[in-house]
Amino acid sequence: MNLFDRALAAVAPEMAERRVRSRARLAALQGATMAFDGATRGRRAQGWRVVSTDANAENLPALSRLRDVARDMVRNNPHAARGKAVLANNIVGTGIIPSIAGNIPKTVKAKLFDLVKAHLDTTACDARGRTNFYGLQWLVMATVAESGEALVRRRPRRAVDALPLPFQLEVLEPDYIDSTKDGPVANDGGYMVQGLQFDPIGRLVGYWLYTQHPGSYSGFAYESRMVPASEIAHVFRTDRPGQARGVTWFAPVILKMRDLADYADAQLVRQKVAACFAAFIHSEENVSTVMPAADPNRAPQKDTGGIYQVESLEPGMIQRLKPGEEVTFGTPPSVGEYAGYKAAELRDIAVGLGVSYEVLSADLTGVNFSSGRMGWLEFQRTIGTAQNFMLIPQLCGAVGRWFLDAAQLVIGRDLSAAVLLWTPPRREMINPKEEIAASRDAIRSGLSSRSEEQRQKGFDPEDLDAENAADNQRADKDGLIFDSDPRYRTAAGNAVTAAPAAAPVDPPTGDDNGQ
Repeated sequence: MNLFDRALAAVAPEMAERRVRSRARLAALQGATMAFDGATRGRRAQGWRVVSTDANAENLPALSRLRDVARDMVRNNPHAARGKAVLANNIVGTGIIPSIAGNIPKTVKAKLFDLVKAHLDTTACDARGRTNFYGLQWLVMATVAESGEALVRRRPRRAVDALPLPFQLEVLEPDYIDSTKDGPVANDGGYMVQGLQFDPIGRLVGYWLYTQHPGSYSGFAYESRMVPASEIAHVFRTDRPGQARGVTWFAPVILKMRDLADYADAQLVRQKVAACFAAFIHSEENVSTVMPAADPNRAPQKDTGGIYQVESLEPGMIQRLKPGEEVTFGTPPSVGEYAGYKAAELRDIAVGLGVSYEVLSADLTGVNFSSGRMGWLEFQRTIGTAQNFMLIPQLCGAVGRWFLDAAQLVIGRDLSAAVLLWTPPRREMINPKEEIAASRDAIRSGLSSRSEEQRQKGFDPEDLDAENAADNQRADKDGLIFDSDPRYRTAAGNAVTAAPAAAPVDPPTGDDNGQ
């Protein structure tokens, strides 16, 4: 205790005790902090941008800049364009398909399935009329990877539009969000965060959207209006709790991609400059030793000694030299270190994007079955995470609700018990023989179900069962027996001991579900 503490203890011992305890706790806290190398404030920690802001305060000043830079990279950098395509191609693939479930009659399920085929499987669902719902999924995922987020707006339509269902989908870039709408809402108790409006208890109310893209050349005056949250599907990867807007997936690797592109350009310029100096003339006289550039429109010139100056080289050429002159040829710089550096940088970029090096670079050098499988399995986790935690709940879930709302109007009955289940696209097998055998063993041992294994392979269980039933009926009708039919043949191709009699069945009618 210092002199002041001792004096204070004489007149107010409790206050002096609190001061001593507080000082001891502060010293212990500082000591614990410095025990972690990452918490040091010394020379090694210089340059760190350490802030304690929340996700939205961290993103606000950087979102627009990051988005624009990422788009420039995708336009001009082949690896950025490849990264965007790889993410969209693998996460969406041929599309995340819906299936009808719930406690509803088969006739109603068949009608809903027909509406899925007529509306979502065609360009009728696209406000631009260019692609189906699965193409819109790809566009949304590509926009999320490049710009960090994407909006899908429900556009109600009238009966005169003659659509299977009275709504269409419009994909919007995040530029449409008016980020200037930020702060408390007057006379409401709610608040706005970068163009998103919330009620007093934090529920999303709506989005402030521009009527036109703010970067277009339409010449219209841009103003923003509040669109209810029920009309918008906002798709982005949530990296931090409370995050309201998405950040481009290229954010961790933008500088590395730029440095790699600059390095490649520097190597190219270096080789071009070296190639310009084909040969050099060394002379004992005080004259220029660099060969002049060849001019195809001018004949070779003689110097004062009557010797032609060399301006170009060609096969079989003979050139006289003055006494004391010597010709040496330029040696272009080596590029041996270029391949190694580029591969190392692409590996870092692939890690930052969450993809494997092989799919990003299309370089399969040194890849064997085991390493390829391990890389693919890890990449599959990235794909599954994006599908099940982002695209299906944020995009497909919203479209499913809009679909059932519209279908209820068309069918004219309550569909509250109906749900749309979403099946990701089929994953290509690395070793089909072993993987199919593993799925069969999992089903037989009770560790999985046929429906679960079928969904993991990207098939709708009801569709697949209906197709198998239709194939069996057609084969029985025509008296055909195939080795692939387990009713008549074993896995080895031998006839079963007691083949079941083919029951007479009516030819299948109705839709693709066999209903």
